[in-house]
Amino acid sequence: MPRKITAGLFISLDGVVEAPDQWHFPYFNDEMGAAVGAGLDTTEILLFGRRTYDSFAGAWPGREAAGGEDAGFAKQLGDLRKIVFSHSRLDLEWRNSEQARGDVAEVAAALKDEPGGDIALSGSVSVVRQLLAAGLLDELRLLVHPIAVRKGMRLFDEGEPPIPLRLLSSETFTTGVLNLVYGPDTAPPTGGYEEAVATLGE
Repeated sequence: MPRKITAGLFISLDGVVEAPDQWHFPYFNDEMGAAVGAGLDTTEILLFGRRTYDSFAGAWPGREAAGGEDAGFAKQLGDLRKIVFSHSRLDLEWRNSEQARGDVAEVAAALKDEPGGDIALSGSVSVVRQLLAAGLLDELRLLVHPIAVRKGMRLFDEGEPPIPLRLLSSETFTTGVLNLVYGPDTAPPTGGYEEAVATLGE
């Protein structure tokens, strides 16, 4: 059975995914913590873009060493195999880290066909976009925050082909955050204006 590839992102109401550290934390609670940790037990590999990797590598090893309340989660991240995509040669110091050899779609497709646990991403928007475009992402997990950030990079670029998605599950947290899980839609709705008007007239 092929591995599953999942991606989790903090996203604002207006689609911004950049710098969630500047707007996300007021909405963090136990519900969100459980959602973020969901599926990690079945994950064997983490995929990263360079910027997200640098952020994680700059924080989690220190938290593990500090032995605080999130040290267990930090150790879990450290123990996973981590593959980083970058056009520049990297010096990766976080344990179990390696640089990808090949482009995103090529490497992800090869990993997906191998036996083993699931593959996950957290952040790494450029990698998520490429996996979506290549049809390799099995689940897109969006934590939609009830805030319009109004600046910053959005998940989907303008001018790119549409990507039909199917809602797999939804949950509303007490903070107003929506936990939405999407998968690829292989049979999206069809029709046009005439069909819509006919439906309204029924």
